[in-house]
Amino acid sequence: MAIIDVVSWSPQGNQTIYAYRFPETNLSTYTQLIVQESQEAILFSKGQIAGKFGPGKHTLNTENLPILRNLFGLPFGGKNPFTAEVWFVNKLQPYNIDWSIDRMDIHDADYNTGIPLVANGRYGLKINDAERFLIKIVGTKNLFDQNDLTDQFFGEFSTKTKSTVLQFMINNRIGLKQISAHLDSISEHLKTVMLPFWENLGLELTKFYVTSIEIDSSTESGRRVLDAISRQSAQSIGGYTWQQEQAFGVANNAIDGISNNNSGILGAVLATNMMGGLAGGGASMQPQYNQPTFGGANQQQQMNNLQPVNQIKDVYCSNCSKKFPSTHSFCPHCGDSYDACPKCGTDNDKNAKRCVSCGTQLKSESSLCLNCNNPLEPNASFCGNCGQQQAENKCSRCQNPLSPNEKFCSKCGQKR
Repeated sequence: MAIIDVVSWSPQGNQTIYAYRFPETNLSTYTQLIVQESQEAILFSKGQIAGKFGPGKHTLNTENLPILRNLFGLPFGGKNPFTAEVWFVNKLQPYNIDWSIDRMDIHDADYNTGIPLVANGRYGLKINDAERFLIKIVGTKNLFDQNDLTDQFFGEFSTKTKSTVLQFMINNRIGLKQISAHLDSISEHLKTVMLPFWENLGLELTKFYVTSIEIDSSTESGRRVLDAISRQSAQSIGGYTWQQEQAFGVANNAIDGISNNNSGILGAVLATNMMGGLAGGGASMQPQYNQPTFGGANQQQQMNNLQPVNQIKDVYCSNCSKKFPSTHSFCPHCGDSYDACPKCGTDNDKNAKRCVSCGTQLKSESSLCLNCNNPLEPNASFCGNCGQQQAENKCSRCQNPLSPNEKFCSKCGQKR
């Protein structure tokens, strides 16, 4: 084989190449080694590093390669041949690499169920130790590009990234609804974890980004979760429950069956029972809101006065603390009356002014007798329990209604 006198490498095309091995190994002690500005050249001879060269033009001889004398016994002067591998390493250019992690199963903090997730992002790498990089990564290959890097470390990289993301979400109780707001924090945490991994391979991690973490729609379980979330959002916006949606579906099917002369009567009966009947008797499920009638003069007023309907549930007696259904008017255990909060349905003491559960005002201070503290009818002049005359409850100037405890009119300031 011919003895090579000039060794150089000029990358061609758009391929991202980390390291390139010069194809010829028969060199002479007067070979001209040309290293470009973005490169570093490493010479290997008999499994050892014979020399490292930065950008510029270098003549290979025993002055800058003293190890050759020990390996080959080469004298000074003369065009003495020797065998060596020349590697060119691109050190200055950072490489942007897209990454993705498929299927991370987590018990989501927002939806309280298992959800399959996928993550995507990008990171940047730059070679900062060419010698370590060649020894630990390249091995016997003639060319090492970006695909070689991602394929070689895909398993270890995926495991570290996946476990770090999941641990961060679990430890900080971050659910799917808030995950987008924490991508920057997760990216910084991941970069800190991944730095030692790449530094050990002679690489510098210049940046690390997590661009998205979302539900894995490629799996059947992921598609079911997405569908459930979509339905939940629609129900929340539309103001109806899952049970009502199912009942509406049964009712529609029953009507279709009747119109098609099929056996839809049974379905109609079932739908009526599920909807609670038009009269609301024996309901297993009732509408969430009282529905207004449209077309009258008070349509807007009806819309503004929609009130939630109390759902059938178990409540705890304010007297004996035992549980009973909210359909009862009295506690079946102690006989105490069921005084329900109009907002949450909690049983309160009959003299309670605010609900012990949600704080909703139950009775106004102005509606109690000044003598016996008995509830009064609105604008009553005498107590219906003790007959005590109540103080004048209107302002003498502007006729604004006053409570018994007000000394000045809240509207005009007139002294009572």
